[in-house]
Amino acid sequence: MTRARAQRETSAGGVVYRIDDGAPLFLLIRDSYANWGFPKGHLESGERAEDAALREVREETGLAELELRGAIDTIDWYFRFRGRLIHKVCHFFLMETTQAETAPQRAEGITACQWVPYGAATEAVSYGNAREVLRHAYEMISGARAPAPTPTPEPMRGQLDLAFDGREPSATEET
Repeated sequence: MTRARAQRETSAGGVVYRIDDGAPLFLLIRDSYANWGFPKGHLESGERAEDAALREVREETGLAELELRGAIDTIDWYFRFRGRLIHKVCHFFLMETTQAETAPQRAEGITACQWVPYGAATEAVSYGNAREVLRHAYEMISGARAPAPTPTPEPMRGQLDLAFDGREPSATEET
């Protein structure tokens, strides 16, 4: 049996954090499929991965003030799109900001941005490889080994539709 050859796509993105009351909050975005993750996108011709990551984070979140803190990890996965097998490779970078206000890029399917602490972020991120990127980011920030996330059944993942205390999110929590 002949296996279909995958088309390779390269992207870059960022795990963005800001310090609030001495602890890091991580920025998650929700896509049009209701999955929570990190801003990322394709590299443009001749663009370096770190430049693409900064550009994509700015575009998808509205954050202008970003400081690149270093490379986190490169992950990859396979998926089918319009009948073609795609091998996606994504380079993630750690970024810091002091900005709290975000503006999801709705035209690109970003339906929400939300700042959350590490534990809540590990519960919400929809994909295992992205949770590993988050764990590495946390370790880079704290200088210590990140606590292992508590396993959550897959149907529960990605459900940040309510604020963490059970309230409906306010406009500032969703944007």
